[in-house]
Amino acid sequence: MTLEQSVIFDLIEKANDARKHAYTPYSEFKVGAALLLKNGEIVTGCNIENSAFSPTNCAERTAFFKAISEGERDFVAIAVVGGKKEIPESFAFPCGVCRQVMREFCEDDFQIIVAKTKQEYKIFTLPQLLPEGFGGGNIV
Repeated sequence: MTLEQSVIFDLIEKANDARKHAYTPYSEFKVGAALLLKNGEIVTGCNIENSAFSPTNCAERTAFFKAISEGERDFVAIAVVGGKKEIPESFAFPCGVCRQVMREFCEDDFQIIVAKTKQEYKIFTLPQLLPEGFGGGNIV
């Protein structure tokens, strides 16, 4: 599946906007995510830190959990933008836990867009970022 350029730009913009809501008093590393549903809706999320660290939630999982809690299960793509500065200096890739959540709810053609800006981004499929991932089919 190929995403239209305008959709990619919209996702990156919404992910960047979601960064503004991040709660990051410890790392100051703000991440925003914009999750595209099959019905065309976009659900956003930001990272939310906690002083105990393990209760911290990533932007990607925040977006997924918001959508899932509202009954959504059909996902197309997610854009992730993150960094300490207003314009990120590097790409913020989903962590392993977020990749596993994506594996639970997404097909192999699900697309992950990591971006610094609308002009600087990379697109990956889920198997590229989580090769040989463990999913429901492995529990037989």
